[in-house]
Amino acid sequence: MKTIKNFIAILLLFTVFAFFPKADSRKIVADKKNSIVTYAMSHPAHDWEGVCKDVNALIVYDDATKTISQVAVSLKVDAFDSGNANRDSHALEVLEGLKYPKVVFTSSKIKSENNTLTADGNLTFHGITRPISITVTRTDSDKKIILDGKFDILLSQFQVERPSLFGLKTKDEVKLSFKVFFPL
Repeated sequence: MKTIKNFIAILLLFTVFAFFPKADSRKIVADKKNSIVTYAMSHPAHDWEGVCKDVNALIVYDDATKTISQVAVSLKVDAFDSGNANRDSHALEVLEGLKYPKVVFTSSKIKSENNTLTADGNLTFHGITRPISITVTRTDSDKKIILDGKFDILLSQFQVERPSLFGLKTKDEVKLSFKVFFPL
């Protein structure tokens, strides 16, 4: 009986260390006043961008090693503004914004080399989750960390019908860029 109790105690101890971040790690929430995510699309008649200033993001940051071990980002589809209410309304319709209201990225692995991070993880968009790797530039100052980068997705990969105007569809490619500020 004593052996079973010792085994359970060791198992519990292992579980605590395996699933909880190190003592020097902490979660830092993004500064929503300054953070931004932008998308750019193209149509034969014109190109445009939409901006989201309602960026919900957090990192797990280790104060001792000054490394980021996890990233999570959540954006509301209806928070993007292209400067054209008709286009934004049509985008919500095409993206089925009521059924799929958020775009979410969660990292599974982060590799850091100098000021460049590679964040491997999953992007969930339009109800479909796909693996993605995003290259991020990290800039540090005394009071903040800035993460910025860009990546492309294809609407077809997420089963989104391409919007059309005058019978012509947009390009399949959506270019995304971001600049997210984290206070230290």
